[in-house]
Amino acid sequence: MNYTDKMLKDGSLADKVIIVTGGGSGLGKAMTKYFMELGAAVAITSRDLEKLKATAAALETETGGKCLAVQCDVRNYDEVEAMLQTVTTHYGKADVLVNNAAGNFISPTERLSAHAFDTIIDIVLKGSKNCTLALGKHWIDTKQPGTILNIVTTYAWTGSAYVVPSATAKAGVLAMTRSLAVEWAKYGIRSNAIAPGPFPTKGAWDRLLPGDLKDKFDLAKKVPLQRVGDHQELANIAAYLVSDFSAYVNGEVITIDGGEWLKGAGQFNLLEAIPEELWDELEAMIKAKKNK
Repeated sequence: MNYTDKMLKDGSLADKVIIVTGGGSGLGKAMTKYFMELGAAVAITSRDLEKLKATAAALETETGGKCLAVQCDVRNYDEVEAMLQTVTTHYGKADVLVNNAAGNFISPTERLSAHAFDTIIDIVLKGSKNCTLALGKHWIDTKQPGTILNIVTTYAWTGSAYVVPSATAKAGVLAMTRSLAVEWAKYGIRSNAIAPGPFPTKGAWDRLLPGDLKDKFDLAKKVPLQRVGDHQELANIAAYLVSDFSAYVNGEVITIDGGEWLKGAGQFNLLEAIPEELWDELEAMIKAKKNK
């Protein structure tokens, strides 16, 4: 056995219907795949329907499970309600919400426009609120228990330079997690979170640290275990928290970061070493990627 092995027994999520926002790629895709392997039916959402459909088809082929692709911009509450209606019509119910959709900019805050700041707040905090409110109202109205799992970050409680919009939004999601764990427990609704450290995904990390910047600022060097996380490690914890094995876990935030935040608060604080001219280079590379 090692840390890349699957943790739960087969069938652990049988009969569960799980919604994963931002499920078309990266950590969302990794969690979705494992949920399906454990017997869950999953609906994945994002704005890019073609990418979602391709992911859903690939995961169904790999796992033999069920995956529904539903286009949804989580920033728009009406779209979230429509997505929920689609899922419940297709599967008959929804048991679990995983708020995974996110966005981030690595930048000195003074270089950000108000719109850029709002974009991250809207996706991470407003999007998580929209999905949580829609599912929570549905579960309460139908007298159905439910489970909410929010993907936050370790800098949700420490803060971090150079990712201030993300830190601000994730702190709000963390507060919502803990608040609703108390308020909605009487309805049979549990609310928990995972706070990952560095878990590189090709798309997200290439956007955040394009070119050779990933090598110049190797985040593994900040981790006491001297490595970044493996996607299966996160999927294992996520599967546990949405399963009935964690029925007495409520309002908890599980940190999985190899001890990084204990070694030094603020995942991106090391970027203090970047000179102004390198920030110019970074912005140019990010803009070039967007224009392709």
